[in-house]
Amino acid sequence: MWLLILERFIYFFNGFRGYKKAIKNSWLARSERNSWNAEQIRQVMISRASMRLNANLALINVMVALCPLLGLLGTVTGMIEVFDVMAITGTGSARSMASGVSKATIPTMAGMVGALSGVFASTYLQRRAKREVALLEDSMVLDH
Repeated sequence: MWLLILERFIYFFNGFRGYKKAIKNSWLARSERNSWNAEQIRQVMISRASMRLNANLALINVMVALCPLLGLLGTVTGMIEVFDVMAITGTGSARSMASGVSKATIPTMAGMVGALSGVFASTYLQRRAKREVALLEDSMVLDH
């Protein structure tokens, strides 16, 4: 998840600048920018840029949603260990159950930390993609 987020940040701050400049130059190089065909070409250019900006964002959102579930899976395995200890030793020793409880809580916390930080990064990337598309649309004006 974090590698995909890092890749998107690098693309937004480095890779998209060159692509945006190439699209603008291509649009400005057109001699005719006021017909229906020009509008369709403009829409295709903006759509391609939007697809590049939104690449992997859906996958990042899926991974963010999976983080708490994987944390719960760790919780379940830790609780199974607690119940195994209780079955072996009876209702007894809190020390023997402590390792299972810690194994149950640590994955839950890790899953929640991963999910929360991933939500912030994903939201930022989605907003940035929308803003970049809007700026690109505004910069590619039609001649009337």
